[in-house]
Amino acid sequence: MYKDKEITELFDESGSQIPMVDLRSPGEFAEATIPGAYNAPLLDNDERALVGKTYKQASPDRARELAMEIVAPKLPRFVKTVKSIAPGGEVNIFCWRGGERSRFAGLILDFMGLKVNRLKGGFKAYRHYVLAYLNGTLPHRAIVLHGLTGVGKTELLLALERAGYPVLDLEKLAAHRGSVFGKIGQPASPGQKMFEGQIQDCLRRLEKTGVFVVECESKRLGNLLVPDTVLNAMHSGYRVLVYAPVPLRVRRIKKDYFTATEGNLQTLREAIQRLARHLGGGKTEELNSRLEAGEVEQVINFLLTHYYDPLYKYPGGPDSDYDLSVAVEDVAQAAAVIGKWLNRLPEYKQRGVMG
Repeated sequence: MYKDKEITELFDESGSQIPMVDLRSPGEFAEATIPGAYNAPLLDNDERALVGKTYKQASPDRARELAMEIVAPKLPRFVKTVKSIAPGGEVNIFCWRGGERSRFAGLILDFMGLKVNRLKGGFKAYRHYVLAYLNGTLPHRAIVLHGLTGVGKTELLLALERAGYPVLDLEKLAAHRGSVFGKIGQPASPGQKMFEGQIQDCLRRLEKTGVFVVECESKRLGNLLVPDTVLNAMHSGYRVLVYAPVPLRVRRIKKDYFTATEGNLQTLREAIQRLARHLGGGKTEELNSRLEAGEVEQVINFLLTHYYDPLYKYPGGPDSDYDLSVAVEDVAQAAAVIGKWLNRLPEYKQRGVMG
């Protein structure tokens, strides 16, 4: 017989090693799921809609009969799929609210020899858990990277994460770089629910370190909203200023946004055009003309010095208002400086990662 378990039990040290299977339809799964979960749907999108319609217009009994007629021929493949996901013989499963889909699947999988843990309350309970976490006070302190556009904050986060330091990369989770050019070269962004779940999952895993490193962000990343709890942690966290000379920043931005622009030229034009109310229509037309003429570095230089730098107003060099100031001419060296400083913080509980 399957066991019902609370979400916290599935996320403890033993439960977190067990594969998580989302039994909901592909459409529900695509909207949001528990990070790391696999999708093994009992009903596809159309079938789910048909069963739901039958439930409302006919009766619950007729809906169950219809669901059985649809699911029965799929059961051998369904069991095979779940067994391939859980080679160790144990699996965590969930549906929308811990109802009939997970009860039925739990019985079948148990009968076929799997040890099954069913999430009590389903995905709905998980969402309550995420929102409660993100509406509380974080148990670790933020280390916030501040700096002008192009100084290398994203590269620093990657270098610190590779070195084993606790990192919350909001732009990576959002698939958006946080500017009018933010979607260029990025995959589709997740929905708000999935974004929040990924943030909570990352922060939960980093709790024991006592700190997390994050890039300073505004409330909005594209169409997604950064939770207030994270923003509050940024405002009260350690402040690290990173800086680099303008020519180097221009080269970094060119590499990130303007390499092989043939396929992105129209997107780049549209992004520059969205700055018209700040720069004026004539200037944006001029910038787009220069972009098409191949004057990429001149366009970037103008945008930095006439738009982004005046907008963010960060210092271009060391500043005593920050807990640490670091030059980022070499990303690896800058990450080493930040790591050495981070190792000495009283909140940090995993020292000596970078020596």
